[in-house]
Amino acid sequence: MQNLENKVAVITGGASGIGRALADRFAAAGMKIVLSDIEEGPLDNAAKEIRETGAEVLTRIANVSDADAVDDLAKATLDTFGAAHIVCNNAGVGGGTGPIWELSLKDWEFTFGANIWGIIHGVRSFAATLLAQNEGHFVNTASMAGLVSMANMGPYNVTKHGVVSYSETMFEDLRNAGSNVGVSVLCPAFVNTKIWDSDRNRPEEFKNPKNETMDARYQAGKQMLKAVIENAMPAEDVANAVHDAILEKQLYILTHSATKDYVERRMNNMISGKNPEPTTSNIQSLTGTD
Repeated sequence: MQNLENKVAVITGGASGIGRALADRFAAAGMKIVLSDIEEGPLDNAAKEIRETGAEVLTRIANVSDADAVDDLAKATLDTFGAAHIVCNNAGVGGGTGPIWELSLKDWEFTFGANIWGIIHGVRSFAATLLAQNEGHFVNTASMAGLVSMANMGPYNVTKHGVVSYSETMFEDLRNAGSNVGVSVLCPAFVNTKIWDSDRNRPEEFKNPKNETMDARYQAGKQMLKAVIENAMPAEDVANAVHDAILEKQLYILTHSATKDYVERRMNNMISGKNPEPTTSNIQSLTGTD
């Protein structure tokens, strides 16, 4: 896609962080915006501010782990604008922290719901429209954690590796189908968002029973992550990279230069039979601010 003006962009997790930055960037390009999120107040505020720039905005509350909710989002998009061109499957959560064998089933279920099923539902609900148009682009938000596995982030790592694999497979399937529809997988390192506070949106059925040891560990990890990402790359920089990648039909979007070094070392270790190196030795390089 070379001309985005008057086209339609759909963004899940669009009320804040990377999703909000994507909405602002696409609105600046002259697109119509469909903004979805699970938080009603922030969603309404985001829509109001974007409309003040002159863009048309449709909002929908949607939990992307719910297939029917994403189907409803697709229907509302088509009913309102008659098309969808860019679909950003961006909603996601951080998941549990700690040694992988100590995490609860609820940690895994909560993280898989948003991070994996959200992507699956987003593609399934919108693919027929984009394929029929033979025009459009999907952006699936993964993470550097989908390319390199860091300690104490089991559910997040596993789901984000899944998003990378899903997107690579989708790229091959679209190419084999001879389709003009594109796909990108977004793999940022640390970005200034509120992902450190993902549990604010954790449904009651996925909350862990009270456990003082696990709660103390979670709170400590949450504060450490908050301190890192509050000084990390602005979400606007990520949105600019996504915009450019769509125009170039680029599959991999690596927003932080340090990511390439980590991936290269991982692959070299794999090929040479070496065990992985610690991935947290230079955390500052993953913020993109040095």
